[in-house]
Amino acid sequence: METVSFGDRDVAPEEKGGLVRAVFGSVAPHYDLMNDLMSGGLHRVWKDVLLDRLNPQPGQTLADVAGGTGDIAHGFIRRAGTRPARGRNEASAFIIDVNHAMLEAGQGRDEEEGLTESVTRVCGDAEALPLPDASVDTYTIGFGIRNVTYRDRALKEAFRVLKRGGRFACLEFSRPITPLIEAAYNTYSDAVIPRLGGAVAGDADSYKYLIESIRRFPPQEAFAAEVRAAGFSRVNVENLTAGVVAIHSGWKI
Repeated sequence: METVSFGDRDVAPEEKGGLVRAVFGSVAPHYDLMNDLMSGGLHRVWKDVLLDRLNPQPGQTLADVAGGTGDIAHGFIRRAGTRPARGRNEASAFIIDVNHAMLEAGQGRDEEEGLTESVTRVCGDAEALPLPDASVDTYTIGFGIRNVTYRDRALKEAFRVLKRGGRFACLEFSRPITPLIEAAYNTYSDAVIPRLGGAVAGDADSYKYLIESIRRFPPQEAFAAEVRAAGFSRVNVENLTAGVVAIHSGWKI
């Protein structure tokens, strides 16, 4: 029987989606706070680096998949707004997430930041995006690709919805570049993150899953090969924080 990974377990493919939705439904109310606590605020730096590399421009449309509460989409629109318009419209973004609770958790932020006209929140699956072919300029997925059931399908969907000349960028936890750093990172993850999840979110098990899903995600070059196999060109890997996180990017040419 075919199985796929869910943390340190192997489950039937049809089970994984529901299990992942349950995890993020549980953590959604505390998602932003927990990201700050777990990373010491570094997740904001990593997202800023991603946006630096994308260099958003007026008139561009972003698909931010597994977009959660909207950090990447909001940053994309704000940065595009600082560029000369030269007759172009404002940038816009689709925040697509399979979990209603995550979309709802970010709705208030859209309103607070005055972005309700620029952001469209859509409940949708990364493996079957509710977008037309060649409809967006940029595709991002931040800390979400490891949660999909079939990565190859999600990557092919990214390729499908991008326009020719469009940019793919994935920000994801990866493999630290030295054994010493990896050992220290693993010790921190095991000792601290589930306890934080239990204390702050009342859900240690969901954060234990997040650690396990990171460890089962392929290393940098193996995932880069998957991105190339989906059709992307000029695929690049950039390690951040000694490889704890990596940006995989490519172009639809």
